[in-house]
Amino acid sequence: MTYVLPADIAAVSTPLPGLALCDARLMNDARWLWIVLVPQRVAAIEIEDLLPGERDLLMQEAVEAGRRVRAMGAAIGRPVEKLNIGALGNVTRALHVHIIGRRVDDAAWPRPVWGVGDATDWSPGNLSLAREAWVAG
Repeated sequence: MTYVLPADIAAVSTPLPGLALCDARLMNDARWLWIVLVPQRVAAIEIEDLLPGERDLLMQEAVEAGRRVRAMGAAIGRPVEKLNIGALGNVTRALHVHIIGRRVDDAAWPRPVWGVGDATDWSPGNLSLAREAWVAG
């Protein structure tokens, strides 16, 4: 078997390059700087399903993604005030980690972002700036 990105994550996100273990995906909702990291491992559902070295790498990539999310926020003029990191997996069974840049003026503050309103499309300009900031690392 080979790794396949879960279809529900693929449908609501855009790929970002540059990580060794994880597919990095920018959620298609401009209300938040929201990255999903999906370890490219077949049948990984829980963090414990990864090898010890892969667990370490997942944590390193989550920290790196958080740093890049902050850079993305700065690039689009919406600096991140609080970084949320979580691996829930209640809806999508495959192991994935959410990295979400939050602000006190965002649409859900201080509540979780899930299920709040309708997604807002990224403007082409802000999407380009955010992607450039991600790639620049």
